[in-house]
Amino acid sequence: MDSCTRSYHLVMTSCPDMPLAERIAAALIEERHAACVSILPEVRSIFRWAGKLERTNEVLLIVKTELACLAAVEQCIRTLHSYDVPEMIALPISHGYTPYLNWITESIKP
Repeated sequence: MDSCTRSYHLVMTSCPDMPLAERIAAALIEERHAACVSILPEVRSIFRWAGKLERTNEVLLIVKTELACLAAVEQCIRTLHSYDVPEMIALPISHGYTPYLNWITESIKP
């Protein structure tokens, strides 16, 4: 299949620190669930948790993958993550540079 018939996605998850972010990113790449994981080293998150307003610095991961890998990406994040309810939001990529999308496909092949 070429990039016109595949469904590519970005998955976002946030981590409490860089060591965990790097561990999750490396596992996703090593297990070929993702082609690339970009790590944004500091984002400020404000949210409500357990009825309380929270403010914290986190590390944001942006995972480039395909629809077929989303369940494996979620399982990997759930297994390694320290949060009780880790963020995992998958966004479809509506358009992308074809050679880059093809690279994603090649990178996640076993």
